[in-house]
Amino acid sequence: MILACLVEGSSIAATTRMTGASKVTILRLLADAGTLAADLHDLMVRDLDVERVQVDELWSFVGAKQRQVDRGAKAEGSVWTWTAIDADSKLMISYLVGQRDGGYATDFVLDIADRVDGTFQLTSDGHAAYLDAVYEVYGHEIDYAQLIKVYGATNPEHARYSPAECTGCRKQTVSGNPDEKHVSTSFVERQNLTVRMQNRRFTRLTNAFSKKLENHVHSIALHYFYYNFVRKHQTLKTTPAVAAGVADHRWTMLEFVEMLEKEEKLRGGRITEYLPSPKIAP
Repeated sequence: MILACLVEGSSIAATTRMTGASKVTILRLLADAGTLAADLHDLMVRDLDVERVQVDELWSFVGAKQRQVDRGAKAEGSVWTWTAIDADSKLMISYLVGQRDGGYATDFVLDIADRVDGTFQLTSDGHAAYLDAVYEVYGHEIDYAQLIKVYGATNPEHARYSPAECTGCRKQTVSGNPDEKHVSTSFVERQNLTVRMQNRRFTRLTNAFSKKLENHVHSIALHYFYYNFVRKHQTLKTTPAVAAGVADHRWTMLEFVEMLEKEEKLRGGRITEYLPSPKIAP
């Protein structure tokens, strides 16, 4: 029940009130579950055969917002989650928590290349860091395009609560021969909305933000495992993991908890012995 609360948008304090468990217990469980979720993602989401990948970055903050950090507050400040989704199966292929710079962009694209077999069509927003990162990893051997959004002037009365209005988009081919009708970031942006609705730490103007970066990372890992393997996608009528062929059935939280209870053996590098899918077993 604690894990179900956490992946359905409840804060730590709300989960404490609903379950009767202490805050310390919930945070310890979050750390254990997040670690296992990250390990399972790293093991299972590999050797993918995909045709179209969309990437984006999702903003959040840890401890305090960046302007407070700039004024001397001891906190992480702005933190970005890089995300890559398969446009067909809606599987979250890769995610990386860090800063929005060239180094993290390269690490992110390298992780995608490590998980996806062959080439595919890639679409990103107009963030310049992708240009060098994609070229460094793939050269010109990939169909890559950017969807560059054009924004109007910010309304000062609403600037605190919403971004500037998007007045248009333009498609720009970077390499290869991408199919223009599939140059889109709609699916990955919709998944980012799911994160904001189902992870309390990403809610706009929230007071349930992470105080420590480690807890933030664990929360993200747990969310994406739940999204990929447990939560039924309303359009697919199954989970993205089943649609992508990396799982043979829709997982339950009970299966995940049973694996979590074998934590000591899992730490010994024998995690594949407990995976329910025979496709993944050694």
